[in-house]
Amino acid sequence: MSDWIPAHESRVAQVRTPAVPEAFLDPASVAVVGATEDDAKWGFWLASGALGGLARRQVWLGNRRADTVLGQPSHASVSDLPGVPELVVVCVPPAHVLGVVEEAIAAGTRAFLTITASVPDQDRLTEVLRASGARMIGPNSLGMYDADAELSLAWGTFTPGSLAIVSQSGQLGSEIAALAEHGGVGISRFYSVGNEIDVTAADLLESLVDHQGTRAVAVYLESFADGRRLVEVFRALRAAGKPVLLLATGASEASQRLAQSHTGSMTSSVDLVDAACRAGGALRVVSPEELVDLARYLTVSELPAGRRVAVVSDSGGQGGIAADLAAGLQLDTPFFSASLQQRLRALLPAGASVANPVDLAGAGEADLNVYAEVAEILAASGEVDAVLVSGYLGKYGEDTPSITDRELAVVDRLGALAQARHVPLVVHSMSRASRAVTRMWEHHVPAYLTVDEALRALAGAARLAEHPGREMKIPEGVPVPGGTTYWDARALLTEVGIAVPAAVRMAEGQQVADLCATATASLSYPVALKAAWLAHKSEHGGVVLGLRDEEQLQAALTTMIERLGPGDYVVEEMDRRGDVVEMIVGARRDRDFGPTIMVGYGGVEAELWRDVRLELAPVDREVARAMVDGLTSRRLLAGWRGRPGVDVDALVGAVVVASEVIAAAPHTDDLEINPVRVAPDGLVAVDALVLPSAPATGSHHAVRGRVQNER
Repeated sequence: MSDWIPAHESRVAQVRTPAVPEAFLDPASVAVVGATEDDAKWGFWLASGALGGLARRQVWLGNRRADTVLGQPSHASVSDLPGVPELVVVCVPPAHVLGVVEEAIAAGTRAFLTITASVPDQDRLTEVLRASGARMIGPNSLGMYDADAELSLAWGTFTPGSLAIVSQSGQLGSEIAALAEHGGVGISRFYSVGNEIDVTAADLLESLVDHQGTRAVAVYLESFADGRRLVEVFRALRAAGKPVLLLATGASEASQRLAQSHTGSMTSSVDLVDAACRAGGALRVVSPEELVDLARYLTVSELPAGRRVAVVSDSGGQGGIAADLAAGLQLDTPFFSASLQQRLRALLPAGASVANPVDLAGAGEADLNVYAEVAEILAASGEVDAVLVSGYLGKYGEDTPSITDRELAVVDRLGALAQARHVPLVVHSMSRASRAVTRMWEHHVPAYLTVDEALRALAGAARLAEHPGREMKIPEGVPVPGGTTYWDARALLTEVGIAVPAAVRMAEGQQVADLCATATASLSYPVALKAAWLAHKSEHGGVVLGLRDEEQLQAALTTMIERLGPGDYVVEEMDRRGDVVEMIVGARRDRDFGPTIMVGYGGVEAELWRDVRLELAPVDREVARAMVDGLTSRRLLAGWRGRPGVDVDALVGAVVVASEVIAAAPHTDDLEINPVRVAPDGLVAVDALVLPSAPATGSHHAVRGRVQNER
């Protein structure tokens, strides 16, 4: 960075411009403050990149120590520039950033890209921006790039293409871009968001919705502030035909340690991010390599209609490995029908495998057209959603140039098939970049060097297809919690149509004997005694089950009061039905993503098994049923070892209404129903928890202290 000293300071009235301005997309003029000819410094790359757009815009360079930079005049300060730049790129020592910004604002600039890291007093910088209505990407950004706008303001160079990248880590974003270029995928736009003191990742992602040059979006995020908005932006991008691939870190368990409910402790931040992706029609990936493999697929091919894959190989070994890998990726390799097998046998040598995987058994080498003929039969069969060709195709001409034209003709047939049948065709070729492999990509047939890459991309595309995104509207008139005790929770459940056992409550000042007599007159034994104000009753000795008569009830209540003190006690009939499966339904308000809903295997061992499914709330019956169907414990609900199946529809309904309640109750953090006892004749909720939103400061510590006192 060069030594840049601002000329003066200014103060202007407060204004706020909410959208990403055109100055970040296609500015009419750019000034690089801190330009230099030293190619080991940021100022060189920013200046040379900006000058690459001279045919489209005015570019001015600033360096107070030089008369010229890269053959262009250099200016000592922003006030010395011959005009007012729409966008100022700030690449100066940290102590001078604020002064440069204030000087440029005084001159009339309202857009800044700040590369400088470790800028002091960022709060003050934010105030200056907001007071003037100016916007900033950064500080600590690694720059931006727009292929259509011929705007390159970053370290290094980019190859134009159709993949947009928005990253909270500039270097990781650069790695994704480099891997994509190596895989033949160019970049449409690149944004390193830096510290996000003003312009956010969500802002920049939103700007891609209408960007014609983008076909897919790669995102790296380390935090999810305003996560609900991110979900809506993801959904808007998906609706515009630009699926989002999300690489995320920060799967910390710290928030779980603070959770007061089973719902909070049984779900992780990864669960939340995945739920957000499903709601937004995006997909979380685990590495830059996986992201790029899938991005390569998405930029040329369409999504499959399902997970059924036909595997075709010219080697039994390669076909077997492909089938095993497909199974590990939850892709299905269905057993072909007798009629389909008969059609394949007519093309292949006797003894060739035709059930799936299909082994060409040398037929492809004898006649390359067999590859296309087999793929055409499979694509038209209606029995598969995608076709994988694995093996030597693509390498024949590379090894034997005399048959190159024949191989290319086969590739042309495969390309026509992929576009006509709308059944994606993916190739694993033993060649990296032969003429045939290059032609495959031109024909919208993704071709990969390894079968792992090919199937991983296909599996990702199938997962994307299953979750196109969904609206999350809160129905009108949904009841909300009126209190936080168990008695209040029971009242809420009754109001939303979830059955609870008959019960009586200890009135203020009521004697033990009177409560027990009322219980005997109103309820059927056995009964349960509960300290209604405790969140986790069994953990604090606040519940006694199986009390068989009034004498046992009176003794248990007397003992509990002596130990826990006076409070809100409830006596409740016990659910005596047989063939019951205990489940948990938990609704929780997340700090970043807002209301969520969970269903899982319940009871006192819920946290041990952690068999749960989580979605953003509210959900409809279709989503709720998919949640239930995705549980390992789903087999218990269907009937296990001769037991009858239970009322899954009632459980699905409970998930829906709990999701609606949490979405409609902004001052409630948790609504947990555990256990939900589901039997063949319906469900009964035998315990529930409502937690209000905690105060913003010191809330966790206060709550944890209260729980300790309850012990």
